[in-house]
Amino acid sequence: MSPYPQPSVARIGAHLAAPHLATAHLATPGAVPPARAFVRQALGLACLLLAAIGAPLRAQDKPDKVVFATNWKAQAAHGGFYQALADGTYRKAGLEVTIAQGGPQVNNRPLLPAGRIDFLMTGNLLHAFDNVKNGLPIVVVAAIFQKDPQALIAHPGQGYERFESLAKAPVALIAKDGQFSWWQWLKVQHGFRDEQLKPYTYNLGPFLANRAAIQQGYSVAEPIYVENQGRFRPVVHLLADHGFSTYSTLIEARTDTVRKRPDLVRRFVDASITGWYNYLYGDRKAANALMRKDNPELTDDEIERSVALMKQQGIVDSGEALERGIGAMNEARVRDFLDKMVRAGLFKPGEVDVGKVATYDFVNRGVGRELRRP
Repeated sequence: MSPYPQPSVARIGAHLAAPHLATAHLATPGAVPPARAFVRQALGLACLLLAAIGAPLRAQDKPDKVVFATNWKAQAAHGGFYQALADGTYRKAGLEVTIAQGGPQVNNRPLLPAGRIDFLMTGNLLHAFDNVKNGLPIVVVAAIFQKDPQALIAHPGQGYERFESLAKAPVALIAKDGQFSWWQWLKVQHGFRDEQLKPYTYNLGPFLANRAAIQQGYSVAEPIYVENQGRFRPVVHLLADHGFSTYSTLIEARTDTVRKRPDLVRRFVDASITGWYNYLYGDRKAANALMRKDNPELTDDEIERSVALMKQQGIVDSGEALERGIGAMNEARVRDFLDKMVRAGLFKPGEVDVGKVATYDFVNRGVGRELRRP
Protein backbone atom coordinates (compact mmCIF):
# COMPACT_ATOMS: atom_id res chain seq x y z
CA MET A 1 0.00 0.00 0.00
CA SER A 2 1.29 3.48 -0.85
CA PRO A 3 2.46 5.62 2.11
CA TYR A 4 1.17 8.71 0.28
CA PRO A 5 -2.48 9.95 0.49
CA GLN A 6 -4.41 8.92 -2.58
CA PRO A 7 -6.91 11.24 -4.36
CA SER A 8 -10.41 9.85 -4.25
CA VAL A 9 -11.22 8.24 -7.58
CA ALA A 10 -14.92 8.66 -6.81
CA ARG A 11 -14.52 12.42 -6.30
CA ILE A 12 -12.45 12.76 -9.48
CA GLY A 13 -15.06 10.82 -11.43
CA ALA A 14 -17.90 12.91 -10.00
CA HIS A 15 -16.16 16.13 -10.95
CA LEU A 16 -15.48 14.96 -14.49
CA ALA A 17 -19.11 13.90 -14.83
CA ALA A 18 -20.40 17.33 -13.70
CA PRO A 19 -18.98 20.03 -15.98
CA HIS A 20 -21.84 22.38 -14.92
CA LEU A 21 -19.72 23.14 -11.82
CA ALA A 22 -17.59 25.39 -14.03
CA THR A 23 -20.53 27.44 -15.48
CA ALA A 24 -20.13 30.19 -12.90
CA HIS A 25 -17.27 31.50 -15.05
CA LEU A 26 -19.66 32.25 -17.95
CA ALA A 27 -20.95 35.53 -16.50
CA THR A 28 -17.47 36.84 -15.75
CA PRO A 29 -15.86 39.07 -18.38
CA GLY A 30 -12.75 37.46 -19.81
CA ALA A 31 -13.64 34.14 -18.21
CA VAL A 32 -12.22 30.93 -19.65
CA PRO A 33 -14.82 29.09 -21.76
CA PRO A 34 -16.42 26.13 -19.93
CA ALA A 35 -14.95 23.45 -22.20
CA ARG A 36 -11.42 24.80 -21.79
CA ALA A 37 -11.86 25.12 -18.02
CA PHE A 38 -13.06 21.55 -17.88
CA VAL A 39 -9.97 20.33 -19.77
CA ARG A 40 -7.67 22.33 -17.47
CA GLN A 41 -9.30 20.93 -14.37
CA ALA A 42 -9.13 17.36 -15.71
CA LEU A 43 -5.45 17.76 -16.56
CA GLY A 44 -4.72 19.27 -13.17
CA LEU A 45 -6.40 16.41 -11.37
CA ALA A 46 -4.57 13.87 -13.51
CA CYS A 47 -1.24 15.51 -12.60
CA LEU A 48 -2.14 15.39 -8.92
CA LEU A 49 -3.01 11.71 -9.20
CA LEU A 50 0.26 10.87 -10.99
CA ALA A 51 2.29 12.85 -8.46
CA ALA A 52 0.59 11.04 -5.61
CA ILE A 53 1.21 7.52 -6.89
CA GLY A 54 4.30 7.97 -9.05
CA ALA A 55 6.94 7.93 -6.32
CA PRO A 56 5.71 4.74 -4.62
CA LEU A 57 5.53 2.92 -7.96
CA ARG A 58 9.10 3.87 -8.76
CA ALA A 59 10.19 2.56 -5.38
CA GLN A 60 8.30 -0.68 -5.90
CA ASP A 61 9.87 -1.15 -9.34
CA LYS A 62 13.37 -1.18 -7.85
CA PRO A 63 14.36 -4.88 -7.62
CA ASP A 64 15.73 -6.53 -4.49
CA LYS A 65 19.39 -7.42 -4.88
CA VAL A 66 20.12 -11.09 -4.20
CA VAL A 67 23.41 -13.00 -4.22
CA PHE A 68 22.99 -16.72 -4.87
CA ALA A 69 26.10 -18.89 -4.54
CA THR A 70 26.58 -22.38 -5.98
CA ASN A 71 28.88 -25.15 -4.80
CA TRP A 72 30.80 -25.71 -8.04
CA LYS A 73 31.66 -24.18 -11.38
CA ALA A 74 28.77 -23.49 -13.76
CA GLN A 75 27.41 -26.64 -15.41
CA ALA A 76 24.18 -28.06 -16.76
CA ALA A 77 23.19 -29.13 -13.25
CA HIS A 78 22.90 -25.40 -12.46
CA GLY A 79 21.04 -24.62 -15.66
CA GLY A 80 17.65 -23.63 -14.25
CA PHE A 81 19.15 -20.87 -12.14
CA TYR A 82 21.01 -19.42 -15.11
CA GLN A 83 17.82 -19.76 -17.16
CA ALA A 84 15.88 -17.62 -14.67
CA LEU A 85 18.65 -15.04 -14.92
CA ALA A 86 18.94 -15.13 -18.71
CA ASP A 87 15.25 -15.01 -19.60
CA GLY A 88 14.31 -12.34 -17.06
CA THR A 89 12.30 -14.57 -14.70
CA TYR A 90 14.19 -13.29 -11.67
CA ARG A 91 13.75 -9.73 -12.85
CA LYS A 92 10.00 -10.23 -13.32
CA ALA A 93 9.89 -11.45 -9.72
CA GLY A 94 11.42 -8.16 -8.59
CA LEU A 95 14.89 -9.60 -8.05
CA GLU A 96 18.31 -8.53 -9.26
CA VAL A 97 20.21 -11.81 -8.89
CA THR A 98 23.96 -12.33 -8.98
CA ILE A 99 25.13 -15.95 -9.28
CA ALA A 100 28.46 -16.57 -7.54
CA GLN A 101 29.83 -19.88 -8.74
CA GLY A 102 31.89 -22.21 -6.58
CA GLY A 103 34.84 -24.32 -7.62
CA PRO A 104 37.77 -26.40 -6.43
CA GLN A 105 39.37 -23.41 -4.70
CA VAL A 106 36.13 -21.66 -3.73
CA ASN A 107 34.10 -22.57 -0.65
CA ASN A 108 30.90 -20.54 -0.61
CA ARG A 109 29.34 -22.45 2.27
CA PRO A 110 30.58 -20.24 5.16
CA LEU A 111 29.33 -17.13 3.36
CA LEU A 112 25.66 -17.85 4.06
CA PRO A 113 25.72 -17.83 7.88
CA ALA A 114 28.15 -14.89 7.67
CA GLY A 115 25.51 -12.89 5.79
CA ARG A 116 27.68 -12.30 2.73
CA ILE A 117 25.27 -14.14 0.41
CA ASP A 118 21.49 -14.53 0.51
CA PHE A 119 20.95 -18.07 -0.78
CA LEU A 120 23.23 -21.08 -1.24
CA MET A 121 22.99 -24.14 -3.45
CA THR A 122 24.30 -27.21 -1.61
CA GLY A 123 24.72 -30.85 -2.50
CA ASN A 124 22.37 -32.93 -0.38
CA LEU A 125 20.75 -33.32 3.03
CA LEU A 126 23.99 -34.38 4.72
CA HIS A 127 25.06 -30.73 4.60
CA ALA A 128 21.71 -29.66 6.05
CA PHE A 129 22.02 -32.20 8.88
CA ASP A 130 25.49 -30.82 9.65
CA ASN A 131 24.05 -27.31 9.83
CA VAL A 132 21.49 -28.36 12.44
CA LYS A 133 24.01 -30.45 14.36
CA ASN A 134 26.38 -27.48 14.57
CA GLY A 135 23.66 -25.00 15.49
CA LEU A 136 23.95 -22.90 12.34
CA PRO A 137 20.92 -20.68 11.61
CA ILE A 138 20.43 -22.18 8.14
CA VAL A 139 17.35 -23.91 6.70
CA VAL A 140 16.54 -25.65 3.41
CA VAL A 141 13.78 -23.89 1.48
CA ALA A 142 13.62 -26.03 -1.70
CA ALA A 143 15.07 -29.22 -3.21
CA ILE A 144 15.54 -28.83 -6.95
CA PHE A 145 16.70 -32.43 -7.54
CA GLN A 146 14.48 -35.31 -6.49
CA LYS A 147 17.44 -37.65 -6.96
CA ASP A 148 21.03 -37.12 -5.90
CA PRO A 149 23.21 -37.64 -9.02
CA GLN A 150 25.87 -39.45 -6.95
CA ALA A 151 26.66 -42.70 -8.75
CA LEU A 152 29.09 -45.56 -9.07
CA ILE A 153 30.38 -46.24 -12.58
CA ALA A 154 32.05 -49.32 -14.01
CA HIS A 155 33.43 -50.76 -17.23
CA PRO A 156 30.92 -52.68 -19.36
CA GLY A 157 31.34 -56.42 -19.74
CA GLN A 158 32.97 -56.88 -16.32
CA GLY A 159 29.97 -58.31 -14.49
CA TYR A 160 28.88 -55.02 -12.94
CA GLU A 161 25.56 -54.65 -14.71
CA ARG A 162 23.81 -55.44 -11.40
CA PHE A 163 24.31 -53.00 -8.53
CA GLU A 164 24.83 -55.86 -6.07
CA SER A 165 27.95 -56.95 -7.95
CA LEU A 166 29.76 -53.68 -7.24
CA ALA A 167 30.47 -54.74 -3.66
CA LYS A 168 32.76 -57.46 -5.07
CA ALA A 169 34.92 -55.08 -7.11
CA PRO A 170 38.62 -55.28 -6.10
CA VAL A 171 39.10 -51.51 -6.39
CA ALA A 172 36.71 -48.64 -5.64
CA LEU A 173 38.00 -45.18 -6.47
CA ILE A 174 36.29 -42.86 -3.98
CA ALA A 175 37.23 -39.30 -2.97
CA LYS A 176 37.85 -38.53 0.71
CA ASP A 177 34.56 -36.69 1.25
CA GLY A 178 32.69 -39.68 -0.19
CA GLN A 179 34.61 -42.13 1.96
CA PHE A 180 33.46 -40.34 5.11
CA SER A 181 29.85 -39.89 4.01
CA TRP A 182 27.87 -42.06 1.63
CA TRP A 183 30.53 -44.85 1.55
CA GLN A 184 29.68 -45.53 5.20
CA TRP A 185 26.06 -46.06 4.16
CA LEU A 186 27.16 -48.38 1.33
CA LYS A 187 29.07 -50.51 3.83
CA VAL A 188 26.14 -50.84 6.24
CA GLN A 189 23.38 -51.14 3.65
CA HIS A 190 25.04 -52.99 0.78
CA GLY A 191 28.13 -54.76 2.13
CA PHE A 192 30.91 -52.69 0.58
CA ARG A 193 34.34 -52.98 2.27
CA ASP A 194 37.06 -50.48 3.14
CA GLU A 195 39.59 -52.87 1.59
CA GLN A 196 38.23 -51.85 -1.80
CA LEU A 197 39.07 -48.18 -1.31
CA LYS A 198 41.53 -46.21 -3.37
CA PRO A 199 41.47 -42.39 -3.46
CA TYR A 200 39.75 -40.72 -6.39
CA THR A 201 41.53 -37.49 -7.29
CA TYR A 202 39.13 -36.48 -10.09
CA ASN A 203 41.53 -37.92 -12.62
CA LEU A 204 39.96 -40.63 -14.79
CA GLY A 205 43.29 -42.23 -15.66
CA PRO A 206 43.36 -44.94 -12.93
CA PHE A 207 39.78 -45.97 -13.69
CA LEU A 208 40.29 -46.11 -17.45
CA ALA A 209 43.44 -48.20 -16.96
CA ASN A 210 41.82 -50.79 -14.67
CA ARG A 211 38.82 -52.54 -16.20
CA ALA A 212 38.02 -54.26 -12.89
CA ALA A 213 37.78 -50.98 -10.98
CA ILE A 214 34.66 -49.05 -10.07
CA GLN A 215 34.59 -45.33 -9.40
CA GLN A 216 32.37 -42.65 -7.97
CA GLY A 217 30.87 -40.21 -10.43
CA TYR A 218 28.33 -37.46 -10.85
CA SER A 219 25.81 -39.25 -13.04
CA VAL A 220 25.26 -36.31 -15.37
CA ALA A 221 28.96 -35.51 -15.82
CA GLU A 222 31.52 -38.33 -15.37
CA PRO A 223 29.83 -40.69 -17.85
CA ILE A 224 30.29 -37.99 -20.50
CA TYR A 225 33.97 -37.58 -19.61
CA VAL A 226 34.48 -41.35 -19.73
CA GLU A 227 32.92 -41.52 -23.19
CA ASN A 228 35.08 -38.64 -24.39
CA GLN A 229 38.35 -39.99 -23.01
CA GLY A 230 37.82 -43.76 -22.91
CA ARG A 231 35.66 -44.12 -26.02
CA PHE A 232 33.16 -46.39 -24.24
CA ARG A 233 29.88 -45.92 -22.42
CA PRO A 234 30.24 -46.86 -18.75
CA VAL A 235 27.77 -48.77 -16.60
CA VAL A 236 26.13 -46.21 -14.30
CA HIS A 237 24.37 -47.02 -11.04
CA LEU A 238 22.61 -44.14 -9.26
CA LEU A 239 22.80 -44.52 -5.48
CA ALA A 240 19.36 -42.89 -5.38
CA ASP A 241 17.91 -45.94 -7.12
CA HIS A 242 19.24 -48.17 -4.33
CA GLY A 243 18.08 -46.42 -1.18
CA PHE A 244 20.20 -43.27 -0.94
CA SER A 245 17.04 -41.23 -0.66
CA THR A 246 18.34 -37.71 -0.09
CA TYR A 247 17.10 -34.71 -2.02
CA SER A 248 19.82 -32.82 -3.85
CA THR A 249 20.70 -29.38 -5.24
CA LEU A 250 19.13 -27.78 -2.20
CA ILE A 251 18.47 -24.07 -1.80
CA GLU A 252 19.43 -22.89 1.68
CA ALA A 253 18.67 -19.58 3.38
CA ARG A 254 19.30 -18.03 6.77
CA THR A 255 16.52 -18.56 9.26
CA ASP A 256 16.24 -14.81 9.88
CA THR A 257 15.67 -14.24 6.15
CA VAL A 258 12.88 -16.82 6.16
CA ARG A 259 11.33 -15.23 9.25
CA LYS A 260 11.69 -11.56 8.33
CA ARG A 261 11.49 -11.64 4.53
CA PRO A 262 9.32 -14.60 3.51
CA ASP A 263 8.12 -12.79 0.39
CA LEU A 264 11.71 -12.47 -0.85
CA VAL A 265 12.30 -16.18 -0.26
CA ARG A 266 9.08 -17.12 -2.03
CA ARG A 267 9.87 -14.98 -5.05
CA PHE A 268 13.37 -16.41 -5.34
CA VAL A 269 12.21 -20.02 -4.97
CA ASP A 270 9.28 -19.60 -7.38
CA ALA A 271 11.45 -17.90 -10.00
CA SER A 272 14.15 -20.59 -9.65
CA ILE A 273 11.58 -23.35 -10.09
CA THR A 274 10.15 -21.61 -13.15
CA GLY A 275 13.68 -21.28 -14.48
CA TRP A 276 14.20 -25.01 -14.14
CA TYR A 277 11.03 -25.86 -16.06
CA ASN A 278 12.01 -23.45 -18.82
CA TYR A 279 15.54 -24.81 -18.90
CA LEU A 280 14.47 -28.43 -19.20
CA TYR A 281 11.58 -27.92 -21.61
CA GLY A 282 12.20 -24.60 -23.35
CA ASP A 283 14.89 -22.69 -25.20
CA ARG A 284 18.03 -22.81 -23.03
CA LYS A 285 20.54 -21.23 -25.42
CA ALA A 286 20.84 -17.97 -23.48
CA ALA A 287 21.31 -19.80 -20.18
CA ASN A 288 23.99 -22.02 -21.71
CA ALA A 289 25.79 -18.94 -23.00
CA LEU A 290 25.81 -17.43 -19.49
CA MET A 291 27.21 -20.65 -18.03
CA ARG A 292 29.93 -20.84 -20.68
CA LYS A 293 30.86 -17.26 -19.82
CA ASP A 294 31.27 -18.20 -16.15
CA ASN A 295 32.94 -21.52 -16.97
CA PRO A 296 34.76 -21.38 -20.34
CA GLU A 297 35.65 -25.08 -20.07
CA LEU A 298 32.02 -25.98 -20.82
CA THR A 299 30.95 -26.87 -24.34
CA ASP A 300 27.47 -26.89 -25.83
CA ASP A 301 27.85 -30.60 -26.54
CA GLU A 302 28.64 -31.41 -22.91
CA ILE A 303 25.76 -29.29 -21.66
CA GLU A 304 23.19 -30.89 -23.96
CA ARG A 305 24.37 -34.42 -23.17
CA SER A 306 24.17 -33.62 -19.48
CA VAL A 307 20.62 -32.28 -19.82
CA ALA A 308 19.67 -35.47 -21.66
CA LEU A 309 21.03 -37.54 -18.77
CA MET A 310 19.13 -35.45 -16.21
CA LYS A 311 15.91 -36.16 -18.05
CA GLN A 312 16.70 -39.83 -18.68
CA GLN A 313 17.58 -40.47 -15.02
CA GLY A 314 14.69 -38.43 -13.61
CA ILE A 315 17.03 -36.25 -11.59
CA VAL A 316 14.84 -33.14 -11.48
CA ASP A 317 11.29 -33.76 -12.63
CA SER A 318 10.28 -37.08 -11.09
CA GLY A 319 8.79 -38.54 -7.93
CA GLU A 320 7.09 -35.93 -5.78
CA ALA A 321 7.84 -33.21 -8.34
CA LEU A 322 5.43 -34.75 -10.87
CA GLU A 323 2.47 -33.86 -8.66
CA ARG A 324 3.70 -30.99 -6.50
CA GLY A 325 6.20 -29.34 -8.79
CA ILE A 326 9.96 -29.05 -9.01
CA GLY A 327 11.44 -28.23 -5.62
CA ALA A 328 9.04 -30.53 -3.74
CA MET A 329 10.00 -31.89 -0.33
CA ASN A 330 8.32 -33.65 2.57
CA GLU A 331 9.44 -34.16 6.16
CA ALA A 332 8.78 -37.90 6.20
CA ARG A 333 11.40 -38.46 3.51
CA VAL A 334 13.88 -36.18 5.26
CA ARG A 335 13.35 -38.13 8.48
CA ASP A 336 13.75 -41.47 6.65
CA PHE A 337 17.08 -40.38 5.17
CA LEU A 338 18.28 -39.15 8.55
CA ASP A 339 17.41 -42.53 10.08
CA LYS A 340 19.53 -44.24 7.41
CA MET A 341 22.47 -41.97 8.11
CA VAL A 342 22.15 -42.63 11.85
CA ARG A 343 22.28 -46.37 11.17
CA ALA A 344 25.36 -45.76 9.00
CA GLY A 345 27.03 -44.07 11.96
CA LEU A 346 27.22 -40.59 10.43
CA PHE A 347 25.05 -39.04 13.15
CA LYS A 348 24.06 -40.02 16.66
CA PRO A 349 20.42 -40.64 17.57
CA GLY A 350 18.77 -37.37 18.55
CA GLU A 351 21.72 -35.30 17.35
CA VAL A 352 19.74 -33.68 14.52
CA ASP A 353 16.30 -32.14 15.06
CA VAL A 354 14.60 -32.97 11.76
CA GLY A 355 12.12 -30.15 12.31
CA LYS A 356 14.93 -27.63 11.91
CA VAL A 357 16.35 -29.05 8.68
CA ALA A 358 13.86 -27.59 6.22
CA THR A 359 10.78 -25.45 5.85
CA TYR A 360 8.09 -26.58 3.43
CA ASP A 361 6.27 -23.24 3.17
CA PHE A 362 7.81 -22.30 -0.18
CA VAL A 363 7.37 -25.53 -2.17
CA ASN A 364 4.77 -28.20 -2.97
CA ARG A 365 2.45 -25.65 -4.63
CA GLY A 366 2.80 -26.84 -8.23
CA VAL A 367 4.53 -23.66 -9.40
CA GLY A 368 5.50 -23.95 -13.08
CA ARG A 369 3.98 -27.35 -13.77
CA GLU A 370 2.10 -25.95 -16.76
CA LEU A 371 5.49 -25.44 -18.44
CA ARG A 372 6.29 -29.15 -18.47
CA ARG A 373 6.50 -30.73 -21.91
CA PRO A 374 6.45 -34.40 -22.96
